[in-house]
Order: sequence, then C-alpha cells, then structure tokens
Amino acid sequence: MQSLSVRELERYDRQIRISEIGFEKQLKLKNSRVLVAGVGGLGGVAVLYLTAAGVGSIRIVDEGILELNNLNRQIIYSEKDVGRLKVEAAAERLKSLNPDIVVEPIPHKITLENVDELLNNVDLVIDGLDNFKTRFIINDKCVERGIPFIHGAVYSLEGRLMTIIPGETPCLRCLIPSPPPEYDIIPVIGPVPGIIGCLEALEAIKIITGIGKPLTNRILIFDGFNLDFTYLPITKSPRCPVCSKLSQESKNDL
Repeated sequence: MQSLSVRELERYDRQIRISEIGFEKQLKLKNSRVLVAGVGGLGGVAVLYLTAAGVGSIRIVDEGILELNNLNRQIIYSEKDVGRLKVEAAAERLKSLNPDIVVEPIPHKITLENVDELLNNVDLVIDGLDNFKTRFIINDKCVERGIPFIHGAVYSLEGRLMTIIPGETPCLRCLIPSPPPEYDIIPVIGPVPGIIGCLEALEAIKIITGIGKPLTNRILIFDGFNLDFTYLPITKSPRCPVCSKLSQESKNDL
C-alpha cells in the first residue's frame, strides 16, 4: 500500500481536516481504483472531482469522439479538443489537474465480450453512460462480481441517482427489468449532469472511505424546473433477472 507524500498532504489538506476522513481515509482514496464508464456530461464531471479528491487510479472508458454540440455540458473538454478521442483529451485534462494519480484511457465500447476485463481490479464503477443497454451490461457484471455501481442518468432538466451495493441493495434491473426505449439525441442542459455527476463522485468517495450513509435502497430524482429533490424507496425484486438469480445461487451454496 502506498503512503501519502508531503506534496499530497498539502494538496488534500482541506479534506484531511474533515474528522471523518483524516490521513487514513485519504490513503484509502489513493489506493483505490475506480472505473468511469463514459466521460461525457455525467462521467466527465464525476471524474474531475475524483481526480481532485485523490483517487489514485482511474480507468476511463469511452469510444466517442468529441463534437462541438457536446460542449454545452461536457466541461472536462475545451473547443480545441473537438475531433479528438474523448478518453485521450480527458486523460490529458485529468493529469494536468492532478499529476499524482494514474489515468488509464480506454477508447472502446463496453460490451459483453470486454466487460470482465474492464472490471478487473476495480473497486467501484460510476455510470456516465447515455443508454440502458450498456448500463445493464455493467450492472449485471457488477452484481455478479460484488462491485459497487453508482448509477446516474439525465434528461432535459431532470436527473436521477442510485447507488447499488451488490448483495445488500436492489440493482438497476430491480428498478427497470428491461431496457426502456432509447432516444437518438438526449436533450439536456449542462448544470443537470453537473449536479448528478458531482453527487456520483461524492457517493464514490463515501463508499471508498466508508464515511457517511450512501444512497441505497432508494432513488434520488432531481427536478431542475422546480429545484426539487425527491427520494423514492426501491426494494429487491424477486423477479429481477440478476438479483433473484444471485440469491438462488447463494441458497444453493448453503
């Protein structure tokens, strides 16, 4: 396990001063590895704050190339990055923000064939995706492998957040058993993925360090039109194609 350098003690001084964090929890952040799936409006914001907080190793996965119409919400980039692979531009930005961390850019689409490899040695996954087909691939594999998964989604002025702890909480398929209809283009204004992305980063920091209470067994719905935060309870579904299968396998092992 790596320790904290004098430079890092100065960099993270303000959060180390939080009594619930201190030196030991900051060290946990340094020795953790997070996968951010998608580095657009959601993932781009979340990964900036994870980088600033000192998460030691960050794997970013996105096959996309930056377009001009991304820039109303994907604030990790600038106009000079248009036409570049997102992961390459994002990795450059993250290393300029915090050269003490390791950034692993992977310019691929997440599929059933590569998801296992992408999740190797990962402590936690953050959802920065824009489609449920890929979200379900990650959700299913995270549940199978016992990796916490923080789900975020946005549409227009609405955002949603849900934290999944395999074996303890409902998973994404308990809430949505099968992929809903997808939009070719998702309308969105920048502050909404900014808010949800920040909350995803905060949830990740809490889970890694073990402080506070994560957003489990419920979903947060943010209404930007009225600035309302609503929490709805979620329970494990006995018909969930992922959780119910896992529960049955656990019973068979007894």
